[in-house]
Amino acid sequence: MSRATPERIAGREGRLIWGRKDEEYIADFCLVSRKALDELEYKVFKFHFLLGADWKLCTRQLKLDRGNFFHTVYRIEQKLGRVFRELEPYGLFPLDEYFHGPRRPPQVRPLLPLPGLRPRFTPPLSALVPRFLEQTA
Repeated sequence: MSRATPERIAGREGRLIWGRKDEEYIADFCLVSRKALDELEYKVFKFHFLLGADWKLCTRQLKLDRGNFFHTVYRIEQKLGRVFRELEPYGLFPLDEYFHGPRRPPQVRPLLPLPGLRPRFTPPLSALVPRFLEQTA
């Protein structure tokens, strides 16, 4: 079991809450999987992915042939991959966003001129064009 860790909540107050992120993720993973899969797919998911049984044991326990078992496994991977990514309000994948929150690009602030310094003088382009033409000729 993991330790409880503080997590800052977005908002004006920036309050802290305590939680066990590992256990919360496991619970979300299992509950979402159960809702997204039908009965046979969930049985295959439970035996193969959660309990770690190989395909031979799964086919014997579930009375499936090898081809149907692997087609079911591929269908489960496809379904759950989409569900985990598109889950609202927060997806279960990618993991770093689940555990650390969504990454935002750094905010870039415009540089303000220092007080007392005058801005650099830039001549108009019409003054530079004749000199450039003379140099290229």
